[in-house]
Amino acid sequence: MRVIDVGTMVAGPVAGTLLADFGADVIKVEQPGLGDTLRHIGPFAEGESLWWNVEGRNKKSITLNLREPEGQRILKELVKDADVLVENFRPGTLDRWNLSWKELEQVNPRLVMLSVSGYGQTGPMATRAGYDRMGLAFGGVMGITGYPDRPPVRPGTAVADYQTALFGAFGTMVALYNRDVNGGRGQQVDLSLYETVFRFTDVMVTAYDKLGLNRERTGNLHFAAAPGDHFETSDGRYIALTVSSDRMYRRLCEVMPELLDDPRFATHTERLANVTEINRTVGAWIKSLPVPELCEILDEKGLAYALIYSVEDIMTDPQYESRGTIATVDHPRIGSLKMPAPQPRFSDTPAPLVRPAPELGAHTDEVLREYVGLSDQRIAELRAAGTI
Repeated sequence: MRVIDVGTMVAGPVAGTLLADFGADVIKVEQPGLGDTLRHIGPFAEGESLWWNVEGRNKKSITLNLREPEGQRILKELVKDADVLVENFRPGTLDRWNLSWKELEQVNPRLVMLSVSGYGQTGPMATRAGYDRMGLAFGGVMGITGYPDRPPVRPGTAVADYQTALFGAFGTMVALYNRDVNGGRGQQVDLSLYETVFRFTDVMVTAYDKLGLNRERTGNLHFAAAPGDHFETSDGRYIALTVSSDRMYRRLCEVMPELLDDPRFATHTERLANVTEINRTVGAWIKSLPVPELCEILDEKGLAYALIYSVEDIMTDPQYESRGTIATVDHPRIGSLKMPAPQPRFSDTPAPLVRPAPELGAHTDEVLREYVGLSDQRIAELRAAGTI
């Protein structure tokens, strides 16, 4: 599969990274002299953006000025034999550059074009700028995240961007399957940040529509878990514990028999109504035990829990190590880099070894020679003119 990635930052390009992780030939098209914005965002090691090195992996990099006619012509040559083009410009930008979906599908009717934007390609807000935090806000997740007496809270990573990238890779594969099975034509995949976030709001809108329930910020409490919270442990860390069924609750009662005789906790509905009290009781029990003993008890009873990990915990955990959840990439300039390994795992077609992110324009000559058929002289002329 050949993918042309003309996007920047995370939501669009990481969809290409997910495909590249499993062997897609992904050609990253970057602005001459500057490259992807992600190259200039820290943290840095020896002048190298570590974020870029995670999300630029497994790709080839070429430079091409899409704002001028010759750059646009070369991109169309690349598109002729491509399967996918990924872009996340503000709607209307590619139209101004003569690279709209209508034009590119004329160049290659089999092309799948993934178009990622803040608010989608249509509607009154289509041309508004949109980034990760805007997607979380407009999509409904940020408004229900945090405590009721404080402002809404964003998650600790670019969740909207990465959710959108995941939907982007999924949507691309669905479109390719449809193309290959049902007639041979490609199509445009219109994906917005806010709609991918909204898809993760489970039953929120349905409960409002049918029951008038307005979900609000409840901190770490959730209507499906009682007891359920992030409880402090005896060594000052925190543990996430949720009990969502009567069967699991009975298992907890086997080690906390004082819960059995309390009529406030007889059913899940009653436990939820008295969640503050039951969490206080369970929290005191958790804090009274050494952490190894606590974990042993919870494991023995088959209860769902997890210590809330720091990155230091992650780097030393045997589960992460045994499954190879962290990949090691040998970077030619800054040495060994640890980063998340490709997911998911396949029994017959595992992901190939991760290749380091390329230097800006490292594959320009190779790609233009092999895929576009340009001579070395013509490539030199384009470079002198600032087109590449």
